[in-house]
Amino acid sequence: MNWFNFTYLIGIFFCFGCVLFWIRKNRKFQSALSVAAAYDQWTNDQLLEKLWGEHVHLGFYEGGCRRKDFRTAKVDFVHELVKWSGLDRMSRGSRILDVGCGIGGSARILAKEYGFDVIGITISQKQANRAAQLTPVGVNCRFEVMDALDIRFDKGSFDGVWSVEAGPHMLDKQKYADEMLRVLRPGGILAVADWNKRNTKKAKLTTFERIIMRQLLDQWSHPDFSSIDGFCENLLSSKFYGGGIYFDDWTSQTLPSWHESILEGFRRPNDVLSLGPNAIIKGLREVPTILLMRWAFVHGLMRFGVFRARG
Repeated sequence: MNWFNFTYLIGIFFCFGCVLFWIRKNRKFQSALSVAAAYDQWTNDQLLEKLWGEHVHLGFYEGGCRRKDFRTAKVDFVHELVKWSGLDRMSRGSRILDVGCGIGGSARILAKEYGFDVIGITISQKQANRAAQLTPVGVNCRFEVMDALDIRFDKGSFDGVWSVEAGPHMLDKQKYADEMLRVLRPGGILAVADWNKRNTKKAKLTTFERIIMRQLLDQWSHPDFSSIDGFCENLLSSKFYGGGIYFDDWTSQTLPSWHESILEGFRRPNDVLSLGPNAIIKGLREVPTILLMRWAFVHGLMRFGVFRARG
């Protein structure tokens, strides 16, 4: 490890120490209820929505070049995943399930720009309520509170299933894959994008990497990350898998998002200040984790995987 990387990490952990001493708590995963509570709080705070807009996920940057507005990059991410997965070849009126829909940003694009009939599900009641509030009359999508490990729809109910950055919150990765494939009709398309850890079966974590990984898990209510290989195995092992699995690594295309997510606070200071002093404190709390995430993606501890498969 060179001197720059060492000092970068020391700075991050110093920030962690200061912020955690001040706030004195983390968001360590305990159950689906702890995930719901975390997202209820984030939604009530409105800080993420004020800074990042309707899409609480990373953006897409062609060639990894940071030359676009962060919110535009998030919209571009949706279109790139639609095109890469083949969902753009589905007919208007196709039924799509958005698993882990957040406040509905992706679901609204799928409904408005592709003509799909979209149902978004989230573990957070506050997110479902806010998603409904943000959806204009006439846009063909609706939102329900539902656990992704117990999807309350019949087998084969959807032409497509979409899930972006929801997998890290799932305790049982196999069940997560099974449920999405179960509700997908034969020949339907599954499109997933997720944060993934390095394949630790091939290259075990060092002690230092385990310390970093523990912070990445505990600060944002994640039980564990899948590796890209591991999630492919989950899909292949599912009795509902119909074939046609493909995957890719979009780490370089999404990497600028981490710094951009922090810079938005400087670009939109009035949005933060309008929420009061607590918003500033809560925003500062997220900065060390964001920087640590970026470090992990730069150094191969984490990868951004995209997946498509058939029901």
